[in-house]
Amino acid sequence: MTISNNNPELPLKIVSGLRGVVYSFYLDDVILEQLRAEEATVRAGAGNIQVDNRGFSMALERQHVICIVKDPRFRPPPEATVILVDSSGNLLGTEVFPFNSKEYEDREDTVWLSDGFVVFPEVVGNGKEAFLMPPVSFPELNESNGCKDVISCSPAPTSDLMIKRHYGYEDDPRLASILVAFNDL
Repeated sequence: MTISNNNPELPLKIVSGLRGVVYSFYLDDVILEQLRAEEATVRAGAGNIQVDNRGFSMALERQHVICIVKDPRFRPPPEATVILVDSSGNLLGTEVFPFNSKEYEDREDTVWLSDGFVVFPEVVGNGKEAFLMPPVSFPELNESNGCKDVISCSPAPTSDLMIKRHYGYEDDPRLASILVAFNDL
């Protein structure tokens, strides 16, 4: 991957210095193509619900993709990384974090599927539901450090494993990957 940023090491240095980052590196074109193929096959659990990793698709449109392998000390994402929608865009469920869980605690129009996900049973889907993984902001990279159109996303667990194997890292269940993609300013 050719990096034409005025200082290609600056974005990598910034993400490498974040709390909880164990490894960080630019992804090469070989693994990006393998990940593209893998992400197209991902389905969600027992319901065999489609997974639309839109954040990943958008990351592939950027000039640069950094992979962060992080441990649990890494900050939570600033917004939901997974939502449940139907093909008309109706929101059927959303990921919940400790910082926004109070919004959902006493609501009668939500059902908690887990400590981190609620569904809205009163919203009726059209039968074409999918888990959508939207692009997520990544405020540490921005125009002040030569980056624009910055997004982050989580690859599927199978893609996470592919990345670790491709770069020779062991598959430690305490570590997870995040992709941070951007264009040069």
